[in-house]
Amino acid sequence: MVYYLKYRPQILAELDNGVITELLSRYLTKENLPHAFLFTGSRGTGKTSTARIVAKSINCKSSK
Repeated sequence: MVYYLKYRPQILAELDNGVITELLSRYLTKENLPHAFLFTGSRGTGKTSTARIVAKSINCKSSK
């Protein structure tokens, strides 16, 4: 298995950035979600991992 897939975070608590983790967890617990999330930043900051976790949290009822 490829290194970046093997060690990719699977839940919000595993993300390195605590501020982002707290902000996203507050958004995901609200009844009304924003219609879009924009992930920006330089390479290697966890944009794809964060987007996958957010998508999983929104779409999968068992992942919350």
